[in-house]
Amino acid sequence: MPLDIASITSLPAVTGEVVYLARMAEKPHTYTYELPPDQPRSNIIEDKRTVAIHDMRPVAGTLSLDVEGFQLLTAPTATVDMYDEDELRHVTYPETQRIIAEATGASRVVIFDHTIRRRHWGVEDRTPGIPRQPVTRIHGDYTEVSGPQRVRDVMGEEAEALLGKRFAIVNLWRPIRGPLQDSPLALCDARTIAPGDLVGQDLIYRDRVGEIYCLTHNPAHRWLYAPDMSRDEVLLLKCYDSLRDGRARFMPHTSFQDPNAPAEMNPRESIELRTLVFFDA
Repeated sequence: MPLDIASITSLPAVTGEVVYLARMAEKPHTYTYELPPDQPRSNIIEDKRTVAIHDMRPVAGTLSLDVEGFQLLTAPTATVDMYDEDELRHVTYPETQRIIAEATGASRVVIFDHTIRRRHWGVEDRTPGIPRQPVTRIHGDYTEVSGPQRVRDVMGEEAEALLGKRFAIVNLWRPIRGPLQDSPLALCDARTIAPGDLVGQDLIYRDRVGEIYCLTHNPAHRWLYAPDMSRDEVLLLKCYDSLRDGRARFMPHTSFQDPNAPAEMNPRESIELRTLVFFDA
């Protein structure tokens, strides 16, 4: 049985600050590279809110990609060193494909990217010369426009045939070492997002423009997280689904500071693997 939305509020919770997008007249954008000092990298106006973020562990077995838009799984890894690119390609990638195929029933899973994040205190994400940092603003990785475009970018001549059937974009997120207490992920139950809450944001690269979703505040939103994740646990995040039959299609998420985390905690190290998930029908 799917988790009832109303019952989420009965789960244990912490309060945490999350960063929404304030309503804006112009389309939000962010440059992914350094600009001259007099040019701001982003025009985004932030809307910081303190919300209840509920512990998903008591109901983890009821959560699914197609209902809430995320799933917590126990999935031990044979990978010894996730900073070893060769081991990632030959061990982690096949593991990830198997996990996602089993969870979704997909006929084909194509990994097109991975990102390792290592926390440096006080440093923003995409700072040149610094590893990628936890993302502190609520976002969804793909939009109505950029989801299909990613298939075209990755799959080449196969793309149009694949776009004629159902496809999804699913991320697998795993701590590199645990328990992960610094900057865990807060996940917004996709059922609680109303039309108009999601706003497209341009990500401007030197050679192209991508698009992600920001989220504007709605008191109906319900947030969940998995405290103290271990290296043998993963979160699956649905970032896009081409079907429009009422199932979860987009799932905004963000890192946040857990007030229950100890003062002496390891800085976050995590890996996310991004996949195109194709179905036969």
